[in-house]
Amino acid sequence: MRVRLIFSLKNKGSYLPFHHQYILAQFLKGLIVKGGREEFFNYNYFNFSGLKGQTKVSRSGLHYYSSLVTLVLSSQSEDFMDYLLEQVFATPKIELGNLILSPEYTEIEIEPELETSNKFVCISPLVLITPAFNEEIGKRFISPDSDEFSDLLYESTLTRMERSGWYTPEQMESFYKFQVVPDMVYVNKLKEQQKKFARIYAVYDMDVKYEVRGYTLPFTLYAAPEVQDFVFKCGLGAFTHKGFGMLDLANHPSGNRTTAYKFKREGFVPYRPTERVRQNVAPEEAEGGASTEESNSED
Repeated sequence: MRVRLIFSLKNKGSYLPFHHQYILAQFLKGLIVKGGREEFFNYNYFNFSGLKGQTKVSRSGLHYYSSLVTLVLSSQSEDFMDYLLEQVFATPKIELGNLILSPEYTEIEIEPELETSNKFVCISPLVLITPAFNEEIGKRFISPDSDEFSDLLYESTLTRMERSGWYTPEQMESFYKFQVVPDMVYVNKLKEQQKKFARIYAVYDMDVKYEVRGYTLPFTLYAAPEVQDFVFKCGLGAFTHKGFGMLDLANHPSGNRTTAYKFKREGFVPYRPTERVRQNVAPEEAEGGASTEESNSED
């Protein structure tokens, strides 16, 4: 299931760093531990996006100006999702970076029918490699149109699926067809415009800081429907439980994509429709103009 968690923003114009997945990861981990259910303390089969809303870029980061901002959460487990959302709504005032937020309501996304080939966009960066301590390998640039790019994603996906215990050995053996084909027209257009699709991001694991390269680009995935469903709900690549590798379909069928979910702050009055913003979209490439990190080619 994929749920949109909508917050009201109390201090318009406040900002988050461009690369704020680690701030969201620390916040969510704190809530998971605070709730006290030990079976979820090390639960890794969930995923989340960056914080979406109307933003403007400055040297400080992304300044948010919409009345509402959205975080997309996803997991195979409804029990885990409800547990996490309960902790969120038990926290009426939330500070993320310089933002002051209040949880207002939730919407559940209507599950699309996934085929054996689907075009996805990244709504959080896609990380290929889990580095070891004090290693630089996690920052290595890998060309998206190389076999290595697809192979690394295949290996991490099948490993996670096997560890989940949700699939029989016979099913696992049938998942050998897997290919990631990037939209190189999009990638080359960004290169021509001197914009970025690959950057360095900070990840914290067991209080240790790692630096990894993340990619934000559209691609087509060829794989079995069960594999498509797994990556759509649990993320693709490394550090998915840290908010990396969240995907969305590049093209959705017409019609309503969401319906109300069970969590809502008592007394919340919806904003005017004109104040709602288009949510759950790929990050704006404009943010690259203010960043001093690596460009889209290997440095």
